[in-house]
Amino acid sequence: MAGAYDDRDGLIWMDGRLVPWRDANVHILTHALHYASSVFEGERCYSGKIFKSREHSERLLESGRLLDMPIPYTVDQIEAAKGEVLAANDLKDAYVRAVAWRGAGPDMGVAARRNPVRLAIAVWEWGAYYGDAKWQGAKLDIAKWKRPSPETIPTAAKAAGLYMICTMSKHAAEEKGCSDALFMDYRGYVAEATGANVFFVKDGEVHTPIPDAILNGITRQTVIAMLRDMGIVVHERHIMPEELSEFSECWLTGTAAEVTPVGQIGPHHFQVGQMTRKVAESYEALVRS
Repeated sequence: MAGAYDDRDGLIWMDGRLVPWRDANVHILTHALHYASSVFEGERCYSGKIFKSREHSERLLESGRLLDMPIPYTVDQIEAAKGEVLAANDLKDAYVRAVAWRGAGPDMGVAARRNPVRLAIAVWEWGAYYGDAKWQGAKLDIAKWKRPSPETIPTAAKAAGLYMICTMSKHAAEEKGCSDALFMDYRGYVAEATGANVFFVKDGEVHTPIPDAILNGITRQTVIAMLRDMGIVVHERHIMPEELSEFSECWLTGTAAEVTPVGQIGPHHFQVGQMTRKVAESYEALVRS
């Protein structure tokens, strides 16, 4: 599948039925377009099986709840819809995007309780998110924006509005020849990349930021459990930016990113070392098991 994302063959599941890809549209006065009342999930299907599918569906419903936007489907209904749209598009290895949003309705202001909450699921073939960086090591810029305090926005939600600074920061990074950008949080601690969690290695042990102001990614949780099963010590803690020079290895985790090694963050360089490769290989084996 190639071309613009609004001009492709295929079917998208939308509000309970399959719709031709080019007809899966919303009105210009859709509430989410104006006020970011939207939540989503990114998932990967490997050999016909979506990795951690139910966890993603559960998080989608929780994100809707956190945004005061109850999604009118159960986990089982969402799971069935994913299976239906994958089969309809004859895809076994695919990226799965479920998105829920407040649509157009009688309200067109900040408050929109009377507007319907809608749900769509699209699937498509998608290779490595960072391209060759998945093997060679990504180069990251350091973003000028900071991840916000959980007192200002529900940081545990996978909400569209939280990605505004991600788009801006990734554009700035790409202009510098980087693949992505690393955020600090509102306190100045190392936080995450624009769409992935971050891990570091020092003296054979792993360090990763506490998810108290960032999304606790499903891939992040999977990798932490995998590392501990290997007997590797994992420290979930606050990491200061000046510590970056002390780490020998670094990688990113996320559904799209999978496990992607990092070769550079700003002026700091890292090896694509033995532990990074072991984690990447173990994760690849797990998702295809």
